[in-house]
Amino acid sequence: MKPIQINIKHLRSLKQISQERFADNLNWTRSMVGSYEEGRSEPPIEKLIDLSNYFNIPIDILVRKDLRKAKDTSFIEVGNKRILFPVTVNEKNEDLIEIIPAKASAGYLSGYDDPEYIEQLQKIKLPFLPTGTHRAFPIKGDSMLPVKDGAFIVAKFVENVNDIKNGRTYIVLTKNDGLVYKRIYLKGDDSSDLLLSSDNKSYKPYLVPKDSIIELWEFTCCINTQEYDEKELKLSSIMTMFQELKVELEAVKYL
Repeated sequence: MKPIQINIKHLRSLKQISQERFADNLNWTRSMVGSYEEGRSEPPIEKLIDLSNYFNIPIDILVRKDLRKAKDTSFIEVGNKRILFPVTVNEKNEDLIEIIPAKASAGYLSGYDDPEYIEQLQKIKLPFLPTGTHRAFPIKGDSMLPVKDGAFIVAKFVENVNDIKNGRTYIVLTKNDGLVYKRIYLKGDDSSDLLLSSDNKSYKPYLVPKDSIIELWEFTCCINTQEYDEKELKLSSIMTMFQELKVELEAVKYL
């Protein structure tokens, strides 16, 4: 079963409309909808364009990703299109923090919109964090000293690039640069660019177009790992650090 036939049926079901009404909305025939959903035929490019415009989802996601785990809230606006934004929750429907391991950070660019990639990540719940969706990202290099190589930044997802706060630090995902952790400066309300700056002045700041940003995460807290040697920096050790942080902060809260 191919993703496109799964997705047509699933997305139609999310809208709670029949095949007849769906066909009418797209100026298709009901038999055409049934044929696509049952896999008896595949929609040609002009029909894929219809679907993309109707659901406001890029064609590549419609044909590549199994969207059955996606709810309406699993999509975010990027430019004038929605992209898949998988999140994981616990049995209480509370958002969990996905931990991006250092060795897997290079694959985040290709996996950020893949529910299977996000699902296999280690997760933790830190109830002291502010409301919102958080992830933990590994830091490489020394461009943001005193945050050192090997630390983890826990950051809160920012839905709209226009909500950036001047001079704050963010995890930024772009097609060209992948994941970077930088301090962002606004160039003016009418500017289409953002200035990304390193706290280590050995690195020069550079401009990034707002419309090139795929994901944006605002700094919440930093977990340092410098007291551990390389052999100890396994995912299990990192998970333990997060668990210990949770216990310590819970204790402080009740003092």
